[in-house]
Amino acid sequence: MSREEENRKVFRILVVDDDPKITAMLKRSLAFDGYNVAVAADGQEGLAAYSSFSPHLVVLDIMLPGVDGWDLCREIRGRGDVPILMITAKDEVSDRVKGLDAGADDYLVKPFALEELLARVRALLRRRRGEGGQGQLAFLDLTMNAISREVYRGQRPLVLTVKEFDLLRFFLEHPRQVLTRDLIMERVWGYDFAGESNVLEVYVGMLRQKLEEGGERRIIQTVRGVGYVLKE
Repeated sequence: MSREEENRKVFRILVVDDDPKITAMLKRSLAFDGYNVAVAADGQEGLAAYSSFSPHLVVLDIMLPGVDGWDLCREIRGRGDVPILMITAKDEVSDRVKGLDAGADDYLVKPFALEELLARVRALLRRRRGEGGQGQLAFLDLTMNAISREVYRGQRPLVLTVKEFDLLRFFLEHPRQVLTRDLIMERVWGYDFAGESNVLEVYVGMLRQKLEEGGERRIIQTVRGVGYVLKE
């Protein structure tokens, strides 16, 4: 995969659950977070979707008609190392052990809080990215090593504060996606933002100054009335 293709990549998530309310809720919420989402209602449909959609992560219910979640988990695991988050209405230790033994990476019991599921999805994708690419993120001539916390614009190193680094990393994780102010504040500052504080604008301004001080073109663009986007 070329750097340009990598920059355009959006994480694909497959949700396999026979409850239409849950699949609709997860598809809407994951899409809002910037993921490309496909859904399947049973094991056979899930296996077909896995083959055609090539997801980066699978959210998998255990109690499925036909091929159950455990069998589907084993089948998917036999085809690759994509992260699998299993969800179920059962809270028995034996079921959790069985799911993990089948190859699941994490386990969530219904009813679950949506924010917890989203957090576990982010953690699994971060873990996969770190294992597969040594934490490397890139966009055009901007590169970041999320493990060593080194950032370069071309050959020029950038010295960033902790929060500047976190903000830039969030942009790099979602290239060419319009990110709302509220979503950025929630993900980077860790709370639901409401009010007239200009803290985000201040940090974007400081980031732009450091990113452009060598005469480079602007890549953090303002989307008036909405938020920001990392693009040419």
